[in-house]
Amino acid sequence: MEPGNHTGIVEFYLLGLSENPEVQSALFGLFLSLYLVTIFGNVLIILAIVSDPKLHTPMYLFLSNLSFSDVCFTSATVPKMLLNIQTQNKRITYVGCITQMYFFTVFGLLDNLLLTVMAYDRFVAICHPLHYTVHMNPKLCSQLLLLAWLTSILGALPESLTALRLSFCAIVEIPHYFCELPEILKLACSDTFINNVVLYIVTGIMGFFPLAGILFSYSQIVTSVLQISTAGGKYKAFSTCGSHLSVVSLFYGTCLGVYLSSTWTQASWAGVIASVLYTVVTPMMNPFIYSLRNRDMKRAMTMLLCNLSSLS
Repeated sequence: MEPGNHTGIVEFYLLGLSENPEVQSALFGLFLSLYLVTIFGNVLIILAIVSDPKLHTPMYLFLSNLSFSDVCFTSATVPKMLLNIQTQNKRITYVGCITQMYFFTVFGLLDNLLLTVMAYDRFVAICHPLHYTVHMNPKLCSQLLLLAWLTSILGALPESLTALRLSFCAIVEIPHYFCELPEILKLACSDTFINNVVLYIVTGIMGFFPLAGILFSYSQIVTSVLQISTAGGKYKAFSTCGSHLSVVSLFYGTCLGVYLSSTWTQASWAGVIASVLYTVVTPMMNPFIYSLRNRDMKRAMTMLLCNLSSLS
């Protein structure tokens, strides 16, 4: 990297996961497969929910938005990595880097908020079943979705806008397969104090409050379920939120892994592996979790696949 501080045109290079051609070929096949499975699985969930009137409920409305968000979340990073491997061109423009970082943050925040909304939905369904249709009416569901989308779009702006004030050396080599803000800040030639403050504030607010909401919802759910006298009733109550709890654990577990790897170790590969888990693996696993653990979802997806096969 050339020394010096430049404010002109800066070239960014995504070094990716490996520079070995044989390893790159294997990575291309692996990530292409994971990406296609992610797209197919999440699109299948959306189509199944839209085509089945029995799934036109608040829980599945939120799930369809989560699936759409997962598709966009993965699409913000993986296609560019696949293109770089295929063309052997690691360059990404400054505008492209900031744009990728913004949309990656938007859909990451949206995933987080949708999981919180879904936890609230399960809380109302289990703790206040008689008032569920009153509380979770179409107007409130639309307002919750609108709030989640607006909060994500606006919440991603501070990090991206403050990144515009940074200056870099003439060539910036990012040891990652996408433009992740913490990696960008490490390579800046200018002072990053304001950027780090904004990063910690946004991460703290957008991480703490949704997680607190999820934990509160499930604490109330567990308390209510334990008061059910029959074992069958307890199982039925837990089964209605088992899929969501699995997705929450997977999402926050991998995000926590990224945070801990970047905080406690200087090895960049540790952060990259953790990033792969929550940017690629988690969105891919969500359709499997919801289809395998949810009988209504499994039935709707089976009917959709049968209808599609009959058309072909």
